[in-house]
Amino acid sequence: MTQLDILSNLMSAIQNAEAVRKKYVVIYPASKLAVNVLKVLQKHGYVGEIEIIEDGRGDKIRVELLGRINKCGAIRPRFPVRRDEVLEFAKKYLPSRDLGILVISTSRGLKTHLECLDENIGGVLLAYVY
Repeated sequence: MTQLDILSNLMSAIQNAEAVRKKYVVIYPASKLAVNVLKVLQKHGYVGEIEIIEDGRGDKIRVELLGRINKCGAIRPRFPVRRDEVLEFAKKYLPSRDLGILVISTSRGLKTHLECLDENIGGVLLAYVY
């Protein structure tokens, strides 16, 4: 069966594995976007080590879970956001000002909403984690 949205599948797999307190989750198929989103989450301490398993059929990603994610999800539809609208979307998707991150695809790569505010750039909303 084909999977339509790899990012939504990634986030729901992580959410479900965190709910049952697993230490690892295997996500397939792998994509560059999924790996880059996981690197952003790893940089901010939400997930541990990321391992790409090449099996010749779309590859897999093995992610170490640290138990720090309360909720995560992909944002559908992927809203374009200007630099002055970033805080409005953060209020909509995150429970409080200092808790969690929005992952935004910008012309300078994947960034969090805090980095977008610092660099004064906008982009397309991809996911939220807290």
